[in-house]
Amino acid sequence: MEYWTAFTIGLLGSMHCAGMCGPIAFALPLNRSNAFTRFTGSVLYNFGRLLTYALLGIILGSIGKSIAIAGFQQSLSIVIGTILVLSVLLPLLRIKKIPLPKFSLWLGSLKGEMGKRFGRQSNANLFTIGLLNGLLPCGLVYVAIAGASVTAQALSGGLFMLCFGLGTLPLMLSISVYSSSIQKALLAPIRRFVPVFVLLMGTLLIIRGMDLGIPYLSPEIEASTEIVKCH
Repeated sequence: MEYWTAFTIGLLGSMHCAGMCGPIAFALPLNRSNAFTRFTGSVLYNFGRLLTYALLGIILGSIGKSIAIAGFQQSLSIVIGTILVLSVLLPLLRIKKIPLPKFSLWLGSLKGEMGKRFGRQSNANLFTIGLLNGLLPCGLVYVAIAGASVTAQALSGGLFMLCFGLGTLPLMLSISVYSSSIQKALLAPIRRFVPVFVLLMGTLLIIRGMDLGIPYLSPEIEASTEIVKCH
């Protein structure tokens, strides 16, 4: 169920990915001499992107596991869900974002590293652009990362993010391969639906953490005790 949820988030939210990362996919230094080279180059780019997602899922799943062992898994789910909900509501209240100089510096460096690789056609450059692309700030990716952390398992978190990435793959692959046939103007209006997905995911995470005893939606988490025998 969790993996299908991740795939669905990626599939339904892939229009947002197209709106945010579409310009990168349009500008990829692909060898466009024939359909085969365009396709293989695009696959390399997207493979790099999915690999970064999977690694992020493993890291966040491991962090979630540590929190779960400490007995704070439900609290983690509620906190992450609340953050996602606020990320949608605060802009509507016209509350300005808090400036983060260090983050802005890191983001600038990341974009600079990506920019260096657009000038040369090579498989290594395409793969590296994909790896770096996966690190760019993205609201939809944050939603998937939140879901990965709540799995509280490194492997499960990695698979969650991988399934999310696979959901975005059909559209992102099509954009890079058939970039000349797709109008950017058609992608932009879809981005307005992304806050709905973020709000829905945040609400589901809050409900999940409330331990309501609802199968799949909010399963009851029983505290397990280990019997230690003294010899």
